[in-house]
Amino acid sequence: MNVLNSYTNVPKNTETIDRIELEKKSGKNIYESICILEKISEIIGVRIKEDLNKKLEEFNIISKNNLEEIFENKEQIELSKSYEKLPKATSIAVQYLLDGIIKI
Repeated sequence: MNVLNSYTNVPKNTETIDRIELEKKSGKNIYESICILEKISEIIGVRIKEDLNKKLEEFNIISKNNLEEIFENKEQIELSKSYEKLPKATSIAVQYLLDGIIKI
């Protein structure tokens, strides 16, 4: 799964969500819904971080002269910027619930 393409319909800015709609989609009260979405967003955040770290490992070139020196290249910087532009994990979790991708 390509992480960068899987979150294209998630808003990148903060949006107000109707509490009633969120409760209808989750089938739980707002407090329970938020607690569950928090746990889901933690999982999403960890997966995004793992994916980024895996891709960044490919760019790590250790200098033969100095083992602590790591060079950054243009592709690595672009990859990092693309991950910075991703929506927050909480926004992703809420949108997944609203779109019916996840059920709680």
